[in-house]
Amino acid sequence: MRRVLALLPVGLLLLAAAEIVVFAAVAHALGAGWAVLLLAASSVAGLALLRREGIRGWRSFRAAAEAGRPPGAQVSNSLVGLLGALLLAMPGFLTAVTGLVLIIPPGRYLARRGVERAAERRLSATVAGDLFGPRHVRVHQADPVDDPAPAPRAPSREIISGEVVEGDIVR
Repeated sequence: MRRVLALLPVGLLLLAAAEIVVFAAVAHALGAGWAVLLLAASSVAGLALLRREGIRGWRSFRAAAEAGRPPGAQVSNSLVGLLGALLLAMPGFLTAVTGLVLIIPPGRYLARRGVERAAERRLSATVAGDLFGPRHVRVHQADPVDDPAPAPRAPSREIISGEVVEGDIVR
């Protein structure tokens, strides 16, 4: 975490330089007036979306908590939406495009899954289950043909032949 914080000023400086270059290219292609108008429109849209996403996220969190469902999916979806709206509200074409990708459903879904996976890696299985609900696990039977020389296994880990069982791990 400290490395990320140490590299943050360098990253922000590079982002600012890239935004200036992209703005100059768009201003050259469309004209300076249209480029400024486009930036202003994206910032206003981002501010409106920021308010809407915040209210929507709070309502979905409360609804999940009142229904007794794990609120993790709603929280991660709201965080991604808020980040997208915040990036859209920032002046700059690169941040606006990134924010727009996080607002549209396919991009939001992929980013939400990434946030959930990152949280699952940092949290214990019990806490992740409480946050995001039961995890879906698939168990596949090992095929001895794929591995002609299997490595010696510990006595507690043996392969049991039979059906593949799919289920949810609750705790």
